Amino acid sequence: MPDQPPKTVIISGGTTGMGRAVALERLARGDHVTVIGSNRARGRALLDRAAGTNLRFLQADLSSIAEVERVVTDISERHQAIDALALFANRISAGYAGTPDGLEYTFALYYLSRHLLGHRLRPLLDAAPDPVIVNVAGVGNTAGKIFWDDPQLTRRYGQVRAQLQAGRANDLLGVAFAGQAGSKARYILYHPGFTRSGADAHPNPLVRNAIRLLARFFARPVADAIRPIVDWIDHPPAGALSAFDRGKPVDLSLKTLNPDDAARLAAYTQDLLRSRGHTS
Repeated sequence: MPDQPPKTVIISGGTTGMGRAVALERLARGDHVTVIGSNRARGRALLDRAAGTNLRFLQADLSSIAEVERVVTDISERHQAIDALALFANRISAGYAGTPDGLEYTFALYYLSRHLLGHRLRPLLDAAPDPVIVNVAGVGNTAGKIFWDDPQLTRRYGQVRAQLQAGRANDLLGVAFAGQAGSKARYILYHPGFTRSGADAHPNPLVRNAIRLLARFFARPVADAIRPIVDWIDHPPAGALSAFDRGKPVDLSLKTLNPDDAARLAAYTQDLLRSRGHTS
């Protein structure tokens, strides 16, 4: 067991798959872990599995801006500093679904919740000695783009299009966050590749079964996929922004990490939040 003092770790989307595995690994090291998830039964099962006092489960629908704000308030009232924020929350939506804020569901959950958690919790991250944010998405993949004329996909929704757009948005989120002057938190974009994780989240039972079958033969074990995340929490990379695709560093000059596009998305996000009575 590493000779490290206990850390405070926040994990969004942490009741299943990789997020759950990271939570259990960090709990085994003596950390204080808060897991955010929408499914109460899965949260209860994780609490039972952990069987300790160092785990908290916060039930929340992170596709809702108000719910993210509630989570941030809860965490801020309980902690003076956060050592690590690990972002996993995502769920496939087969058809177009709108949130109470009038946003496309995948955009709201997969991208906007991560934007809000990182920015809202930044003061607590900056209060820690060596803070890190790990955003688990699809960096290194160049498929997909931001549909600047229709980011909410109101005219041309498709579940693959929505997932790829949100993945590229997370790439740009990392670029924009790391470009802020004065933040201590190192930002890591991480693409774990195809893992034996997350099949149960797909709404179509035929697709779930197909993913499970493919995973048996081609997917990486979850333990292998999370190992870098567990280690980064103790030893973040030196740079303000790092990106890794299945264990290999990603060239930060990749077109999907364009700083101008990152600034454009940040401005769009600020306007979107302001129009709904929030600040970025």
